[in-house]
Amino acid sequence: MAIEKCINEFDVDDVIFEEGSTGRELFVVLDGKIDIVKISGATKTVIVTLGKGEFFGEMAVIDGSSRSATAIAAAPNTRVMRINHARFVYLVSQQPAFALMIMDALSKRLRASNAVTFKAANP
Repeated sequence: MAIEKCINEFDVDDVIFEEGSTGRELFVVLDGKIDIVKISGATKTVIVTLGKGEFFGEMAVIDGSSRSATAIAAAPNTRVMRINHARFVYLVSQQPAFALMIMDALSKRLRASNAVTFKAANP
């Protein structure tokens, strides 16, 4: 597949994917910014804002479960590259540094989530 077919461009407030949806691909931010948000009724809480070189959607590509949050473009002309499950498995098997990068990011994100959960449980 040509790399151009894997690149999508979004404008501000365009939804890349919604919490609860299925998806077997992750995304790498090429340009712009992405807000990862949780939406409850009319309340939208930004969990993290990601920029160039960062990735999102990795949990669904790894375990096949539904999306745990919503991804929304937060800057004009935001471009992302989609990496489907087959390409992801290939990269992990052929590029140990890629696999380590994913594991490092997951570990940091889990630690940050644990810290927030602990702080909320122990005011």
